[in-house]
Amino acid sequence: MTPLKDKLENALNESRILILGAQVLIGFGFRAIFEHGFSNLPPELQNAKVVSLGLMILALGLLVSPVPYHRIVAGGELEPGLHSFTHRMSMFALLPFALGLGVDLFVAASKVLPDSSSWAFGVITAAIALYFWYGLEYQKRLQGKGTNNGGDNKGEHVELKDKIKEVLIEARMVLPGAQALLGFQFIVVLVDTFDVLPRSLQLIHLWSLFAVALCTILLIAPAAYHRIVNRGEDSEEFLQFAHRIVLAAMVPLAIGLAGDFLIVTWVVTKSMKIAIYTSAATLALLLGFWFGYMWWVRSTQGESIAISGSHRKKIAA
Repeated sequence: MTPLKDKLENALNESRILILGAQVLIGFGFRAIFEHGFSNLPPELQNAKVVSLGLMILALGLLVSPVPYHRIVAGGELEPGLHSFTHRMSMFALLPFALGLGVDLFVAASKVLPDSSSWAFGVITAAIALYFWYGLEYQKRLQGKGTNNGGDNKGEHVELKDKIKEVLIEARMVLPGAQALLGFQFIVVLVDTFDVLPRSLQLIHLWSLFAVALCTILLIAPAAYHRIVNRGEDSEEFLQFAHRIVLAAMVPLAIGLAGDFLIVTWVVTKSMKIAIYTSAATLALLLGFWFGYMWWVRSTQGESIAISGSHRKKIAA
C-alpha cells in the first residue's frame, strides 16, 4: 500500500497538472472578450464564451480547494480525509473542464464551419475529453485493473520537513491561476477596447489587477522568507508563516477573478445589474467554498482531527 504522504503528494501534483491546463483556457477566455473580433460574434456565441469562462473558473475553484481544506480542516496534518477530498475535487473539476473545453472549441469552429458542424465539433471534443477523463478510467476499474484498497491509510505522523514540502506544493498549486489572470490583466490595459469601457469598469479592472498582484506577491513570499530568514532551514515558525500566507493569498485571488468576471459579463450583456449579480455569485461561491465550507467542516470534524493529531504527536515524542 502506498504511504499516505506519497499518495497526497501525487494527488496535489496531479491537481497542478489540471490547473496548468485550466489556466490557459481562463487566460484565453478573459483575453478574447477584448478582441475586436469578439464584438462581431453573434450574441449566442458571446454568451457561450461567458459560460465557458464560468465553467473554467468553477474548475479552478475546485482544483485549489484542497489547499484551504488542508490548512483549515486538517490544520496542516496528514489526515486520510485530505487525500479523499483531493481525489473527489479533481474528479469533479474534470466535468466543467471538459464542458468548457467543448464550448471553446464550438466557438472557434463557428468561425470556420457552418453552425451544425461547429456544434458537432464542440460536442465531439467534450465527449472525447469525458471518455479519456472518466469513461476509460471506470472501464479499467470494472475490468479489475485498478487498485482498490478499501479506503485511505490511517492518519500518519508527519515530519516538519514533509509539512513544509506540502505547504510549498500548495502555494505552487494556487500560483498558476494567479499567473494566468495577472498576465491577462496587464495586457488588457493596452488593448484599444479597454479605452471605451466606462470609467467605473476601468477602476474595477485596476483594483482586480491589484488584488491578483497581491495574491502573487503573497504566494512568492514563503520562498523569500525561507531563503532569507531561515537560510533554507526548516522551522515551525516558517511553517506557520507559510500556512497563513497561502490562505491569505486566496482571498485577493477570488476578488480578482470576480472583479474581471463582472467586466466580461457587462461587455456581453451590457447590463450592470446582471454583471454585479454574476460577479457577487462568483465571489460568494469561491470564498464560501474555500473558507466558509472548510470552517464548517472543521467545526463539525475538527475536534476529532485535533485529538488524533495530538495523539500522534505524543506517540512520536
